[in-house]
Amino acid sequence: MGEIRLADVANNGERLREFLPLATVPDISVVMPCFNASGSVVRAVTSIQAQTHRNWELWVIDDGSTDDSADRVAAIAETDPRVRLVRRPHQGVVGASNHGLSLAGARFIARMDADDVSLPRRFERQLQTLTDQPALDAVSCLTRFAGDAARAGGYAHHVAWTNQALEPERIALNRFIDLPVPHPTLMFRRGLLETCGGYRAGDFPEDYELVLRWISRGVRIGKVNEVLFDWHDPPQRLSRNDPRYAMEAFHRCKAPYLAQAIAASGGAERELWVWGAGRPARKCARPLEQAWKPSAGFIDIDPRKIGRMIQGRPVVSSADLPPADTAVIVSTVATRGAGEVIRGELTNAGRIEGRDFWIAA
Repeated sequence: MGEIRLADVANNGERLREFLPLATVPDISVVMPCFNASGSVVRAVTSIQAQTHRNWELWVIDDGSTDDSADRVAAIAETDPRVRLVRRPHQGVVGASNHGLSLAGARFIARMDADDVSLPRRFERQLQTLTDQPALDAVSCLTRFAGDAARAGGYAHHVAWTNQALEPERIALNRFIDLPVPHPTLMFRRGLLETCGGYRAGDFPEDYELVLRWISRGVRIGKVNEVLFDWHDPPQRLSRNDPRYAMEAFHRCKAPYLAQAIAASGGAERELWVWGAGRPARKCARPLEQAWKPSAGFIDIDPRKIGRMIQGRPVVSSADLPPADTAVIVSTVATRGAGEVIRGELTNAGRIEGRDFWIAA
């Protein structure tokens, strides 16, 4: 039985845990940033302890909590050497997450949030999928919305939408609509950190930027077709309160990656046509125009707009589309369900998604 020296359960990393006997190097390193999650962090840690696959290490990075979150985790760590707590000054989720990644020693890394619950077979099934499918670089799973669907219908709808994309190809196509893989469900090969990097800080959602960057570099993300995660929606969730997660930030974040994807698919010399002539759709398209080129025109179904000129550019109907070999159509209509309708119309017209058109809202 080998021994591994572990630098954890420290006040700013100063105190080292003594040699702890471990039967093997962990298969999975779990990274869980934590900030003022006293009401949920024990539930989250307990869900990791309940995994059917038991050879893991859990790094809880307490990011300067002002409640008793860290003390609650420390109490668990006293009885389970697989749970390791690091206390650090508050610097935000990016710094805490990257700190955890720097400590992770396993070949496979799993993300976890202090608000949520991993169901017992999550690690077993995700590790099995990555082992059986070497072409996959990362894997997610189906999720169950654990919030109040009556009060948070939009979030519940988003969870249901993420569950529709299973294959890497569909996940890649959907990435410009929103994040198609719930970030805390990810498990990935450690090598991605060397080839693609970890989290970046900025005025954008760090989890979305990470997935966009990884896929832009050829990373294939799949999904286990089983519900293995409970996704909670607490009032303090960053996506509800931080301006980095506002819709404008999502469009700024995706625009350069969408422009890059259009160029990579052979569309760099084509015209850009935006499906959506209304003010909200044009606003969503503006970051792409800044990242790539101004649109040549707009497509809309509203007869009051068709035939008009907006900002010097024509508005045409869906029956009068520009030639497929000269235009890339990007839909920025955010009305629920509109993307699927537009996808169907363009596909039925013989246009290929990911080459001739993209759904981006």
